[in-house]
Order: sequence, then C-alpha cells, then structure tokens
Amino acid sequence: MGNDRLGRWWLALASGLLAGLALPPLGMPPLLWLALVPLWALAGSALGAWGGALWGAAAVLVSHRWLLGLHPLDWIGVPGPLSLPLALLLLLLCALAGALLVALWVLLARRLDPRRFSSALLLAAGWGLVEVLLAKGPLFWLGLGAAALPGDRPLAGLAALGGGGLLAAVQLLLGWCLWRCCTAPQRRRWLVVTTAAVLLSHGAGAAALAAMPLRGEGDSERVLVLQPAIPTRRKFQWDQQQRLQQRLAAALAEAAQRSVDVVVLPEGALGLEPQLPQPVPVELISGGFRLQEVAGEPEQRSALLRLAPGESRASGWLDKHRLVPLGEWVPLADLARWSGLSAVGGLQPGAPSRLLQRPAGSIGGAICYELSDGASLAAAARDGAGWLLASANLDPYPLLLQQQFQALAQLRAIETGRWLVSAANTGPSLLVNSRGLPVASLPSGRAATGVFTVPRLQTPSPYDRWGELPLLLVLVGAAWRRWG
Repeated sequence: MGNDRLGRWWLALASGLLAGLALPPLGMPPLLWLALVPLWALAGSALGAWGGALWGAAAVLVSHRWLLGLHPLDWIGVPGPLSLPLALLLLLLCALAGALLVALWVLLARRLDPRRFSSALLLAAGWGLVEVLLAKGPLFWLGLGAAALPGDRPLAGLAALGGGGLLAAVQLLLGWCLWRCCTAPQRRRWLVVTTAAVLLSHGAGAAALAAMPLRGEGDSERVLVLQPAIPTRRKFQWDQQQRLQQRLAAALAEAAQRSVDVVVLPEGALGLEPQLPQPVPVELISGGFRLQEVAGEPEQRSALLRLAPGESRASGWLDKHRLVPLGEWVPLADLARWSGLSAVGGLQPGAPSRLLQRPAGSIGGAICYELSDGASLAAAARDGAGWLLASANLDPYPLLLQQQFQALAQLRAIETGRWLVSAANTGPSLLVNSRGLPVASLPSGRAATGVFTVPRLQTPSPYDRWGELPLLLVLVGAAWRRWG
C-alpha cells in the first residue's frame, strides 16, 4: 500500500514536469495531453489536492526556470550572497502560486465528478477563463493556452476563435479524452472519440488560420527595428550610452535613406524623459521612461514614447500598465517606502488600454510582460489597431525566455489577426504575420537593424469581436447541464 502511494506521488511529480516541458519553447501539445491524464485522475485519487499541488509546482518550476537568469543581482544593488537565494525565492513563489491554483482545481474536480462530460466542460472552461483573468494581474506569464506553439500551429489557430483561454480549455478536454480512454469500460469507443476530437480541433484551427487575411484594406508600413544588444547590467555606463546614441543616429540615417515610415527601439532604450540631440527625420517609437504628475506628485512610468518627424522630445506615449512584481512594482509600496528591485526605481502603472494613437494609424502596444495579456491586445485591435508592437528588454534572461516570448508573439498575432513586430534589446526582434508565422528576424544577442514591411489590417478576428464570450457560453451551458 505504501509503495502504491509513493508511486502515485512520483506520477504526479513526473506528469507535472512533463507539462512544464511541453510548454514553449518546445510547444508540443501531445506531451501536454499525456501530462494531463494523471491530473484528471487525481480527482479520484487519495492524493487529491496534494497531488495537484505537486503537479502545478513541478510544471511551473520547469516552465519558469528562466527566473534563475536574474542572478547575479549585484547590478541593481543586491549583495552577492543574497542574489542567488533571492532568484530561487522568486521561482519558488511562482511554483507555490501554481501549486495552490492547481490544488484548488483538483478539489473542484473532486466535487463535480470529472467522469461526466458536463463536469469536464465546466472544469476546462473554468481553467481557460482563469488563465485570461490571471493575465490581467501581475503574477502570470504563460499557461496551457500557450502550449500549442511553436510545435502545433493548426491547433493554435483556435486562438483566432476564442483566444488563449479557449486553447487552454481544448488542451484540458483532449487530456480528459485520453484519461477516459484509460479508465472507461468502452475503451474502443473513447479512442474513436479522442481521435475525432483531435482531428476536429486541428481542422477548426487550420480553417480559422486560413480565413485570416494576410494583406488587406489598409496600406503597408516600412518599419525599421533597431536591436541595440546592450547588456542591461552595463546599460547606464557612459560608453554604453554613447554606443546607443551612435546606433540610433545610424538607424535614423538608414531610415531616411530607405524610405522607412517608422523606427522602433526596445523597452527602456531611451531612459527618463529623453531629449535627442537632433530632431528625428522619421517617426520614432521607443521604450523609455517619463514622469506623470498625479495629485501634485511625479510618478515614473515605463512607456512607449512616440516622436513625430521633426521632434526631439516625445509628444505621444503609451504607458505600461502591467508591471513586473518586485522588478518594477512592489506590493504595499506606499506603506513601506521601497523603490523595488528596478534599476530605474519604483514605477507606477498607466491606463489599461493598449492602443497607441498615431496619424499614420493606431497600433496595439505591449511592453515586455504585457505580451501575456491577449485580451487587452484583442481590445486594441477591435478599437482600430492596424498592427501590433511588442517592445521588450529580455536581458539578462536566458534564451529560454526569448523563445517563450516569440511563442506568445505568434499566439497574439493569431488571436488578433494582426501582423506583429517585436523589438527587443537582445532578441527576439522579428516580424510575425497575421497567421502566427515568423517571416523575418534579427540574430539573437547581436546588435542589428532590419526593415520589415508590415501590412495594416482592419478586419477583426472572431476573438477580437467576441472575446471570451464563446468560452463563457460553454461554461454557462455546462453548468446548466450539470445542475439544471
């Protein structure tokens, strides 16, 4: 009996690790479906919520291991002996949050009897909606909704219909079908059902992708992306600042020669309230920082700063709304005066809208961490954004985070039916078309420039129009069938 219980613990741990591995950058849904089979079984297991907690913690430890790349933190004033323990603590806190959420889901599954299809629909749709809600807050990066990329773009096409929440729900349902194949008396029947579900989901996703226009009603813009590749740990040194100014001047000169419409730079490139030595010859959109007076007090905000041709200071901006915990935002900062772990000091959030107004046409902007919030970018597309800009500084994180960022960029392009330009300090700087396919990129980790032709599209995707409504209807229908 003891060995059997130990075996179940090991199964929960192994399946959680497999789930974390199945997420980007690997992005292999069949591995995730296998990992979800033991999770569904935990509702009827003696391990119950404890097994779910182990599953969730293991998945987060694998998928978010890039957090260890923060070490060493001496460049932001953290003493050397505390640096690695602090990075480990951040990873463990994320794992604890994942453990708690999955444990609660298993407890709910135990009460609902997951063998019933209505219960499975309710649990899957609820998980998907919770991922969407979590992406509005500060403690979520990626979940099951991102698992289809980059390995299974046809399945990822479902995001055009219902966003990442729908993708998460479908993954759970496919895992449930596999679990029923293993546990239900009529296994052959469930094998047929599972095969049909896999084919139907992929067919619907592929059809949704094919329906998205690649070129459309609007004109195209020529966008020059400057990837400075300046190490964040040395960013504020005088020689690095001079190097950035030289690269920016060269990029602006190149833009003028090549008839470029707009030059874009990554998150935080221009510092606080920047003033350029010369007016820009073409439109410039760059990450930077600005001061906003609120109730007589200046608030510092991370933003996309827009300089119109002929200007040397920003005349427009889009403030970052979703701040990174501890790095940019500190809980209860007003009670405990602490500037946080950001090299630029404590930041304040801006308005939730991700729409950046421009004379040439509005765009949807995501600053680094905000890329995980697909609903906000879909709202920007619905309000008139012709293409998306993701601006990030992913240094000093490892290549793993860059690959996850690219997968999320592909998912956001599919959801909104918009081309997406990513401008990142060390990468990934790339162009993704409206069907989620990367069509051009700059080499990772090296200073480079690239000119991308970006179509402006106005046709809304189904997700732009309806948001989470289809998933909400599934949830309500499942609840009515279960209790009505």
